[in-house]
Amino acid sequence: MDTKLSYSDMMLVTQWLSPAFPVGAYSYSHGLEAALDEAPDLNVQDWIEDILRHGAGRNDAILLRAGFGGLLEEADALGRGLAPSAERLLETDRQGAAFCKVLGGAFRIDLPTLIYPVALGAAARERALPLGAVTGAYLHAFMANLVGCAQRLSPLGQTNAQAMIHALSDVCDEVRAQTERLTLNDIGGSVWAADVASMRHEMMGHRIFQT
Repeated sequence: MDTKLSYSDMMLVTQWLSPAFPVGAYSYSHGLEAALDEAPDLNVQDWIEDILRHGAGRNDAILLRAGFGGLLEEADALGRGLAPSAERLLETDRQGAAFCKVLGGAFRIDLPTLIYPVALGAAARERALPLGAVTGAYLHAFMANLVGCAQRLSPLGQTNAQAMIHALSDVCDEVRAQTERLTLNDIGGSVWAADVASMRHEMMGHRIFQT
């Protein structure tokens, strides 16, 4: 699959997935806040790697591909149904709605309200962007956001955080490659601890993140 981007396309994908793009990704920990609250010595790198390989990372890559292929309603409905908790549904729903709103206002790309990965896939199709490159960039942004959450929740430190992002970048590329030929029929996950953590996060009395 083509993963090469022209300079202008690279700038567009970078903008869409930048922390400055107003989808509020920084406010979602994907259950990591609850996990670290219960287990402060949690191996964050292994936790995030499992999510990339066996959880939302893999599934989002498949949903993004379906959005790129025009299966908007089917992928959106399946993605919503897959959410293991109310807050995980909130996470992908609100980010997707914000992404679609800004696309319409700033880029004249009019999409129905979709969950985040499906919306990104549809937008990439509209601008004829290479699917492989967009998928890899999405996974990297998702992963880097979780590492950033860990920095705010634990004494990880800037240098260790950057080393973690560097190590997990290869995992993002592996997941991108592994999902190239997968369809909605291949959706599934096995990160039960992360799913339960997202449920427990809903019950936390004091918290920093929305999920």
